Amino acid sequence: MGEDLLIIEDDPMLGIDLKRQFERGGRRTRLVRSLGEAEPFVTGPGHEGLVVLSDLHLPDGNALDLLERARAEGDTREWIFLTGFGEAPDAERAKRLGAFDFLTKPMDRDRLDRILSAAYRGARAQRRLADETSQQQGRYSPAAFIGRSKAAAQVRDTLSRLAQAPLSGIVIVGETGTGKGLAARILHHSGPRTGGPLIEVNCAALPRELLESELFGHEAGAFTGAKGSHRGLMEQAHEGALFLDEIGELHIDLQAKLLKALEDKAIRRVGGERSIPVDLQIIAATNRNLRDLVAEKGFREDLYHRLGVFQLELPPLRARKDDLDELIAELIREFNVVSGKRVRRVPEAARKLLAAYDWPGNVRELRNVMERSVLLSSGEELPTEWLQIRQDNTTAMAESGDILRLPLDGSVSLDDMEKRIIEAALRRDGNNVMAAARRLGMTRETLRYRMARHGLRRTTTG
Repeated sequence: MGEDLLIIEDDPMLGIDLKRQFERGGRRTRLVRSLGEAEPFVTGPGHEGLVVLSDLHLPDGNALDLLERARAEGDTREWIFLTGFGEAPDAERAKRLGAFDFLTKPMDRDRLDRILSAAYRGARAQRRLADETSQQQGRYSPAAFIGRSKAAAQVRDTLSRLAQAPLSGIVIVGETGTGKGLAARILHHSGPRTGGPLIEVNCAALPRELLESELFGHEAGAFTGAKGSHRGLMEQAHEGALFLDEIGELHIDLQAKLLKALEDKAIRRVGGERSIPVDLQIIAATNRNLRDLVAEKGFREDLYHRLGVFQLELPPLRARKDDLDELIAELIREFNVVSGKRVRRVPEAARKLLAAYDWPGNVRELRNVMERSVLLSSGEELPTEWLQIRQDNTTAMAESGDILRLPLDGSVSLDDMEKRIIEAALRRDGNNVMAAARRLGMTRETLRYRMARHGLRRTTTG
């Protein structure tokens, strides 16, 4: 009875009249005449309606008291109140409790119909949000970090503990593809802020100017093209969590602004003058060593300590190969569903190949390999020929003249690609840093910074 309308009205004639009106409009309606009669349908399991239409003053009390009890139990219905008096304190309390509307009798029936329709739309949206939250909680429990190895068990145990602790900041570290995004979602959807939003942003994916506007928002006219105001990601994450992926790539200027926002628990939009309070948890992730970045002056030490209330390290797949069988089975099931395939068996030759490989791209690379193999399968056996991995762990890379070919199958991380491109450019120009920088379209200082980041020695003074 998910579309029910509950009417609480002690006036028999008005109650019957309203019930008939809304039933003629196709709504299944229940009419009760007191708070005591309504309570089992509001606070108990017997009523799953979307909207409550209630007189404010009833023989056995004020209907706002019933709303308050319902809200304490997680009620998400929309409530519309009718009153013959329209007292300001009651209207203010109704607003504070999240009532949809507060109407004075006698009310215009057409207006009531419009308000009721709007309330149904709002209630359906709230129900969808609650259902999605419930689904996410089931999907992103600590058990979602699959594996029977000791390393995987330790991660699950740590995730369970962290999810119950209201920490203001958590840093997840690990190589590319180890599951940092999954861990962030587990922490949020298993934690006390699960009812709030989880807002995700990749700090490496946006240029500095755009990232500032995305994080903090902007007011109309703040810059060219800012035709209207924009709520930033931190503002959107209020009462939830903000997941800052690749936090090590955040520009040093933005690091200072982020730190101030976290310390003040407030943000100021670009071009704005007022502070906007924000209450959120920061979950940051990086595949870089933040301590080294702090030593190199590439990351603020105060922000590092502010974010790193706890640091969770995820192991690479090569360190938890006992988990391969379970991960492979789960991925095959997933891609069978997606593609309509029916892979059931992994041949021994494929198992040996998968076990011998060191997985430089970690679980993300394994996922890509399984997706490709299942989608290209033609029977119940996983096809070995589509694994496209090599036992010697050398990555298929070809270099000819000014052309460098790198695989995009997940076997090489973005950082490793950058390192190989720089190495190839340096070889091409006889280790002349200035010439290699020109070839790569960057300054010499930028190239030297990236060389240091990848542990490449500068062998010339160019």
